[in-house]
Amino acid sequence: MNTAHPAPGRLVAYGCLALSMSLVGSYVALSKPLVAAFPVLLLAWLRFGIAALAMPHWLRRPADEPLMTSRTRGLVFLESFLGNFMFSICMLFGVSLTSAVSAGVIMASIPAVVAIGSWMFLRERITPRVGLAIACAALGIGLLALAPGQATAHAGNATSGQMPWLGNLLVFCAVVCEASYAVIGKSLTGRLGPKRISSLINLWGFVLSTPFGIWFALHFDFGAVSFGLWSLLVVYALAASIWTVWLWMTGLKGVPASQAGVFTVMLPVSAAAVGVLVLDERLSTPQVLAFALALVGVVLATWPSRRA
Repeated sequence: MNTAHPAPGRLVAYGCLALSMSLVGSYVALSKPLVAAFPVLLLAWLRFGIAALAMPHWLRRPADEPLMTSRTRGLVFLESFLGNFMFSICMLFGVSLTSAVSAGVIMASIPAVVAIGSWMFLRERITPRVGLAIACAALGIGLLALAPGQATAHAGNATSGQMPWLGNLLVFCAVVCEASYAVIGKSLTGRLGPKRISSLINLWGFVLSTPFGIWFALHFDFGAVSFGLWSLLVVYALAASIWTVWLWMTGLKGVPASQAGVFTVMLPVSAAAVGVLVLDERLSTPQVLAFALALVGVVLATWPSRRA
């Protein structure tokens, strides 16, 4: 295991994890105006491209870092494909079809999905408390079917708000990708530094999205995009590909993956807060109940157990 990158202090790690998930939740919500202006696959390509221009120096291997093995290369690819590329595609398509509040509720099921994945692939036991957390997450997501449609469509995006069930399904697919990202990321932090992980998985995301991005770019009117949206795109790219990844990988070095899961509560909270305060969305009664159930599930799934 590579020890060239020392783990941060516990409080610093907590702060990095909390800030990372807060930023993820914020850009999940703020991506709604962007998907109204850009085709989703073009938006993903621009995001990875802008971030790649901002961190080429992070790709350089430090002198004290060992060469990557074939297994590490495979984990880097999976981390990018599932947690970066597929997460972006599912999330961007999803938030274009549902509300930011609903997306936040569904994102709160991440700890439960991590628990199920650990049981399936790592043979970890699901405790009764975690089982109850999974049930809360499932009930919270199910309540969204009772929520009235949100009037969140933006001009120029005729599909927004028309198929919330499909949007919710795509956001849940993003949850599965994010859970994979958390599990694989913990393994990578023992082999590579946070900056190198961030740059490598972003580069893979750019490579994977390039064929789609070029095709859409050839048929897109870039002159119709306002300066404000270009500014939002730059902030979104830097937050999604650099800041959140670096913060999360830095925090994971000092905190066990199971304990880090508690900080995913910041994702749905920030997504819903931005949806209500910035995007002028409204919370319906089913959504309030679903959000409460989802947060209860997060607490149950991630609250530290007493040890002898």
